[in-house]
Amino acid sequence: MNKRTRVLFASGLTIAIFLGVQLGALALVEPFESAGYQTVEDPSDPTNSLVYVGVILVFTAGMLAVIKLGVEWILRAVIILTSGMLSLYVFSVVIPPTVEVTVGGAPVNVIAWGAAGLVALALAVYPEWYVIDTAGVVMGAGAAGLFGISFGLLPAIILLAVLAIYDAISVYGTEHMLTLASGVMDLKIPVILVIPMTLSYSFLEDTAQATSEGAVSPGDESDEAGESNETGRSDEIVESSGDEESGEPDADSGDRDAFFIGLGDAVMPTVLVASAAFFSPAKPLVSGFALNLPALTAMVGTLAGLVVLLWMVLKGRAHAGLPLLNGGAIGGYLVGALASGISLVQAMGL
Repeated sequence: MNKRTRVLFASGLTIAIFLGVQLGALALVEPFESAGYQTVEDPSDPTNSLVYVGVILVFTAGMLAVIKLGVEWILRAVIILTSGMLSLYVFSVVIPPTVEVTVGGAPVNVIAWGAAGLVALALAVYPEWYVIDTAGVVMGAGAAGLFGISFGLLPAIILLAVLAIYDAISVYGTEHMLTLASGVMDLKIPVILVIPMTLSYSFLEDTAQATSEGAVSPGDESDEAGESNETGRSDEIVESSGDEESGEPDADSGDRDAFFIGLGDAVMPTVLVASAAFFSPAKPLVSGFALNLPALTAMVGTLAGLVVLLWMVLKGRAHAGLPLLNGGAIGGYLVGALASGISLVQAMGL
């Protein structure tokens, strides 16, 4: 497969994953609301965004501490458990309760629990790239749907704007996300999405080869961010807040085997997509599906930002993802809201 085909394949797969998260979140908006999954009492309160940013900072500090202490297995266990829980939220509203048992006086959807358990089990025992990416789409859609119905328009816009700024600072300023990258790369968890350049790529074989050939371990502080390891594997990551980032400034985009993109890069702009679909007064475009013009243009803006981001990353440099992605989502949303006849004040949720 020539370089151009490899790049097109990887780019197409990345866009497909983002679309999967976006469409999945939109499909979950109404079922989540009906199930009472709204996580805050007042979705219009802008302080909700600040609280969430605080949680991200604490979680980031916790991840750094875990890596510093050399107990990365704790982080892997927490993420796998979280993936199972988010999957359960999704499957419980998607899978009909055809098989139920009563536990503690409450009905339990056996199939939904079984499916969520399989997601967690697959990540634990066979975290190949397609397992990680599939789990990431389920987790991403679930997380974005939950936050979308819990963050009103103003809180969602504030959240995306603050995280875009934080992402840029953490990547280009403090660079602490580079430390996170070297610490979680080989944990094989859906904190990052693995984007192969070919279908024949094996993430498991790649990481096993890196270890057997003496590549520096992810938790080793001597592993400088941006350097290629001894196997020639490319550890290119586009970061989102709460995830990790590293890069290879001199890597040839056509020669690498895979690159990596933070799951949060797909989730965060999709929060605004889901929020627009749920809270915007614009009329729905499709009957029975949470999609209106502001949500659609937020999707388009996100994907436009993604295309630019991929172009930058595939030139061989790692970049913060959220400034482009969140910026595209906010800009696209405002264009769609104004085109729907909604005033700017109303579109901002003021």
